[in-house]
Amino acid sequence: MLTLPFCCHGRRRGWLLVAALALLGCLGSARAEDGYALWMRYVPVEPGIAHEYRKRLGEVVAPDQTATQRVAREELQRGLSGLLASMPRISTEGAGGHMLVLGTPESSRWIAPFRQELETLGGEGYLLRQTHVAGHDVVMVAARSDIGVLYGVFHLLRLVQTGVSLDHLEIRESPGIQLRVLNHWDDLDGHVERGYAGGSLWDWHTLPDWQDPRYTDYARANASLGINGTVLNNVNANALSLTPAYLAKAAALADVFRPYGIRVYLSARFSAPIEIGGLRTADPFDADVQRWWREKADEIYALIPDFGGFLVKANSEGQPGPQDYGRSHADGANLLGDALAPHGGVVMWRAFVYAHDVPEDRAKQAYSEFAGLDGAFRPNVLLQVKNGPIDFQPREPFHPLFGAMPRTPLMMEFQITKEYLGFATHLVYLGSLYEEALNADTHVNGEGSTVARVVDGSLDGHTLTGIAGVANIGNSRTWSGSHFDQANWYAFGRLAWNPRQSARDIAAEWAAMTFSPDSEVVRPVVEMMMASREAAVDYMTPLGLHHVMARGHHYGPGPWVDGGPRADWTSVYYHRADRNGIGFDRTRHGSNAVSQYAPAVARRFGDVARVPESLLLWFHHVPWDHRLRSGRPLWDELVHHYTRGVRQVQTMQATWDSLQGRVDAPRHRQVAAFLRIQENEAQWWRDASVAYFQSLNGRPMPDGEAPPPHPLAYYQSLQFPFAPGDGR
Repeated sequence: MLTLPFCCHGRRRGWLLVAALALLGCLGSARAEDGYALWMRYVPVEPGIAHEYRKRLGEVVAPDQTATQRVAREELQRGLSGLLASMPRISTEGAGGHMLVLGTPESSRWIAPFRQELETLGGEGYLLRQTHVAGHDVVMVAARSDIGVLYGVFHLLRLVQTGVSLDHLEIRESPGIQLRVLNHWDDLDGHVERGYAGGSLWDWHTLPDWQDPRYTDYARANASLGINGTVLNNVNANALSLTPAYLAKAAALADVFRPYGIRVYLSARFSAPIEIGGLRTADPFDADVQRWWREKADEIYALIPDFGGFLVKANSEGQPGPQDYGRSHADGANLLGDALAPHGGVVMWRAFVYAHDVPEDRAKQAYSEFAGLDGAFRPNVLLQVKNGPIDFQPREPFHPLFGAMPRTPLMMEFQITKEYLGFATHLVYLGSLYEEALNADTHVNGEGSTVARVVDGSLDGHTLTGIAGVANIGNSRTWSGSHFDQANWYAFGRLAWNPRQSARDIAAEWAAMTFSPDSEVVRPVVEMMMASREAAVDYMTPLGLHHVMARGHHYGPGPWVDGGPRADWTSVYYHRADRNGIGFDRTRHGSNAVSQYAPAVARRFGDVARVPESLLLWFHHVPWDHRLRSGRPLWDELVHHYTRGVRQVQTMQATWDSLQGRVDAPRHRQVAAFLRIQENEAQWWRDASVAYFQSLNGRPMPDGEAPPPHPLAYYQSLQFPFAPGDGR
């Protein structure tokens, strides 16, 4: 990293900074193709297009009085110097002519006339406009706040990267969701639970004294998407995270992130008053416990004035919680909410719970525990709910809590890391999964009561809203373990900003910035991405099957998994296959999980003739000879889906091979290698699953389908004790 000597002459210092950023841009371009630069590669656009942009943008006029103003200015310099292959002149006042103006009404005289209009955009919104101000041709990036300007700068750079004309530019943007947060499941020893991109990004050992430059690049990437919060530590929290030594480390990260609009949050262990506080209890009704949490909150805010709050996993998978003392989840959440309220902090209380006793249907438990608590939570508490009722499966129906708690803000929790979707080596674009979940209609207030409207607060009138993504960001050079997994971080951020966007449009945007804006690259890459999730569902969990992965590490197929400490940690609990049929009966004749949905949804899911076939075996136990809409019996259709998934991966391979020479060689080679891994593992999934289910039903292979090349015992014998990302 270059360090420039301080120069007392402001103009000279500005040009030195410009020169340094130009040099850094050149160095970055030379190394960008290892994936480190993410979607912010800023490689030169075509010369003719660059000339048009230079004419339109002219001089850059930008304030530099605050930290956020400076990072906005520097990002614009970095981006335009790379994209346009020349450095724009930059000043704080402007000399007239064509200008690109950044600022707020308070920081720029050019923006001041638009004060009233900007009030409608909220604290993080921005306006991009090509207009005339005082006789000058101006492209402006304007907002009420500095962070809004920074978001607008990233949007402008996105337009230039993807070749969008700035003529008649008119874009008004405001976030649809207030809290847009990454959840890092990082442990204090550097391990990442369900992480497939190396070790933790946080080097706790060298913090707070050394702030790795990667922390700044992480903040840049998040700000480019409008992500405004990060939970630093695992939901399976260690109480040491709340001790003074680790709070000082968190404060150092908060200092790095603050100019980029990112607040730091911490996962809080409910039993911390006992483990690090010396108390005998963590009962939320105990006065000493209440005092301990108030004092802990005061301590945190003295170090981190803009601390976001706590994420809590309680009374789930062995974690301590309020039920240990006969109290409710609301009692536990409100204890922490009261401690944070004087400082403006929030509690994100996870709804992923299940009891020590195995219920009749684990899909029902979160609803059973929380729906009756609607309206019992403090105003600064959000209930963080996974997109589906089990656990981040390749496909699930939407969680029945969405729409069931109108008086409680519900915060969506998506998984960006692909715990059940091939880790980092399978190309599975999750934008389509996120879109499917957000567009699902709860029907609680009639048609159009989508999950997106629950999450953004518009359905029930909530102003406190949130969305979380379980990150797969590690110390890998690619950040996420593979080049295509970066797209899932990107898609989460874009949908967190606007949950009504198109996953296909987001994929096209990402592909253009990550690989090339050439339509001959973007079009096939987007087709690969949009087909990839359905392919994975086909070769892993077709027709509504779920939780059939290997035990513990979840790597590879394990439909035969049985026994152990809990039935609901096994595959046979969920697929219930036998000689006669397969599937989990969740109709009123079975577990009656359908009753947790609104009547219109319950009728559809509960009717074997109306349920989407993609969820058939989620809600119904059906005979192997049950006829599907294709006319094939269930067994034939199941095998068809498994094979179709493998073939789709082969199609993706052929598409990617056709891009050789259009995508840089290092990244092309790695993606090609990963697609070969994916094909091999998709075939493994298909063959192992078919062999197991055929061992139960005794049916012949459908016409034209190849039998598994090995006996079932071979697949059952495979062991992977060191699969990455285990939960330990």
